[in-house]
Amino acid sequence: MTTDPNAVAKPCACSSVRKAARVLARSFDSALAGSGLNITQLAVLRAVLRHPHEPLTRVAEDLAMDRTSLYRALAAMQKQHWVMLQDGPDGRTRTAALTRAGVAVLSRADPGWSRAQRALIDRFGAAQWQNFVAELQRLAECAEALEPREGEAR
Repeated sequence: MTTDPNAVAKPCACSSVRKAARVLARSFDSALAGSGLNITQLAVLRAVLRHPHEPLTRVAEDLAMDRTSLYRALAAMQKQHWVMLQDGPDGRTRTAALTRAGVAVLSRADPGWSRAQRALIDRFGAAQWQNFVAELQRLAECAEALEPREGEAR
């Protein structure tokens, strides 16, 4: 163990969280396999459901996703007829809403997602899960505080 005050804690926070996210995504994708959705698509559709006809920048913020990635995901979902994209009221923004097919695919995905979520929390522990979610939020807030503000240099 080092006593160097300049030493950096390891492992890498970002790599560790991303690794866990990949394992979780595989598990949830497996649980959703029969629905026609993957976990990323499910998250995007649920965000659109929470923000119907709101600017897509709001949906992207909700997901902590960059707009380009969101637009790419939505374009694929539009081809599946799960979402309807429209110009916003000011002509500079875009909005999205679920179609009947989008609502139906979410309904098909819900039982698999619910089983996976319940099994994971049962295995992890309900109290530990609540604490972990709070700590993840705190970690995200710490990371956001490190991001340069608009107009600031890196």
